[in-house]
Amino acid sequence: MSKGLTDIPGLRVGHASDFAGVTGCTVILCEQGAVAGLDVRGSAANTRGAEACYPGHIVEKIHAVVLAGGSAFGLEAATGVMRYLEGRGVGFETGAARVPIVAGAILYDLAIGSSAARPDAAMGEAAAAAAGDGAVEEGSVGAGTGATVGKLFGIERAMKGGVGGATVEIAGGVKVAALVVVNAFGDVVDPSTGKPLAGARLSAESRELAGMAASMKQGQARRGFTVEANTTLVVLATNAALNKVQASKLAAMAQAGCARALSPVHTMYDGDLVFALSLGEARADLNALGVAAAEAVAAAILRGARLARTLGGVPGLASWEA
Repeated sequence: MSKGLTDIPGLRVGHASDFAGVTGCTVILCEQGAVAGLDVRGSAANTRGAEACYPGHIVEKIHAVVLAGGSAFGLEAATGVMRYLEGRGVGFETGAARVPIVAGAILYDLAIGSSAARPDAAMGEAAAAAAGDGAVEEGSVGAGTGATVGKLFGIERAMKGGVGGATVEIAGGVKVAALVVVNAFGDVVDPSTGKPLAGARLSAESRELAGMAASMKQGQARRGFTVEANTTLVVLATNAALNKVQASKLAAMAQAGCARALSPVHTMYDGDLVFALSLGEARADLNALGVAAAEAVAAAILRGARLARTLGGVPGLASWEA
């Protein structure tokens, strides 16, 4: 049975959740270092330490990825993760000190729960301390605590998103695993049917979905909407050996999974991005890895929606189907 992202040896995942304030953070630790790539498609992304994921940067490997709610305020959670890793002697050796290389990205969840509740350094450190290599908890936890989807008509007619995971194995025992925090402007769509699974509803009392893409084509538009009010965050990992250029290409190919399971996707209101991490020495064709990555991301998005529960007055599928 898949454990999610921790199917890849060398990774540990931890969550910290504020269920009263409806926000949280998720930490992915790779203390021995992982080659990283990054692909950003949404127009409202906000990151910290992302430069280390790009080819040409002096640092070859990163030691953690932090995903957090709280909009730009949530980037502070990375400070706590750095503190945790420093205490364990993990980091890039500079001669004077070991500096943990931590990449982070945030999503906007201030419209649900309390807008004053934001992940901070203490929460980031707590998530890192809680990280383990067992099955990754999914649904409305960690960075997915305040995640929502389908916001064309505002939060009143939206639904909950959350954390989802999936792993795809290809020939030679090579695995590609994905962890996705689903907080999209658009609907979550089941690729097998083409129909919305979770998203914008016909009314605040309805369980029937409006179908955002169709509504937008008919002239519906969200005006006066905060430009960073959404974002689907993906961390992809493989046990195949990749360099930074290859990891970045894998991240780009994985975006196809977002396009399959979100509609619309990569809008001006989304900060959609994919981190790709390479750990291990297995060999695999990069194109085959890309096929597996897109499949894993799409499956993880569906799980994030299906396992999300009602929080902050926003309905979740897991609560409806309980």
